Amino acid sequence: MTALPSYDSNINKVNESRVDRIFMSSNTGCLIIITLVVLLPLIFIVSASFSSSEAVIAGKVTLFPVDFSLQGYQTIFEHKKVWNGFANSLFYTFFGTIFNVAMTIIAAYPLSRQDLVGRRIITFAFIFTMLFSGGLIPTYMVVRDLGLLNTRLAMILPTGIGIFNLLITITFFRTTIPPELIEASRIDGANDFRTFRSIVLPLARPIIAVLALFYAVDHWNTYFRALIYLKDQELFPLQLVLREILIQNSIDASMLIDIEDLVAREGLRELLKYSLIVVASVPVMIIYPFVQRHFVKGMMIGSVK
Repeated sequence: MTALPSYDSNINKVNESRVDRIFMSSNTGCLIIITLVVLLPLIFIVSASFSSSEAVIAGKVTLFPVDFSLQGYQTIFEHKKVWNGFANSLFYTFFGTIFNVAMTIIAAYPLSRQDLVGRRIITFAFIFTMLFSGGLIPTYMVVRDLGLLNTRLAMILPTGIGIFNLLITITFFRTTIPPELIEASRIDGANDFRTFRSIVLPLARPIIAVLALFYAVDHWNTYFRALIYLKDQELFPLQLVLREILIQNSIDASMLIDIEDLVAREGLRELLKYSLIVVASVPVMIIYPFVQRHFVKGMMIGSVK
């Protein structure tokens, strides 16, 4: 019985030269440094948020909490407006993201088709609005004349389509969905709506994940639109509520006589900064791992190719 030939375990390994090893080592070292530069401030913020106000203002916090305390979070969540703002932000993020993604997909697919008459002119019209906008005052006047001021729709409708996201989506459709696939669906008797629903949307899952992440982060972090369009505090998103909490905890030293009271209030204000950053960032950090796989694939296909 003939014995099977033995293969060297390193037969498939690529022989690296000395220059290659130096290059890879340099890359690894640079990535480690960049990771530390990004990671250390985040660790400090989390540690400071779980420390006492006295330790924060004294500068004792480095990488680990000092005098573990939940004072910052307790102060935030005892504020009645925080829960209302959290619910408003969830509403704006959920429905705003659905609206934005739907509008972007509906606009990008026809513009990616070679047989669309006037698609270059329409695409130029979209790009023109990205380069030259009307400005804040004309936009405010449009929102006012439409009767959207101090309504939830003012946080959703004015940002229907992001032009950068539209361009990425158009590129994705052009490179991912070949014209032959559309022609095959036509031969099978499918109209444009059936083709879009049965072929385009299932293949567009990666770019939909990318768009959803982009739009969701934008809606969650926005406060300027709320500052301009909303007056009713019951409609304020979380970011605007947290901004007001910081402003309310800002004090004038000339109004205080007791130096200990001044130090305590200043320490609490510094502690609130870090606690607010954590509270505002955690929801987005929870969402990202679920779309990370589609996010990388969608960005590579939609931009590089």
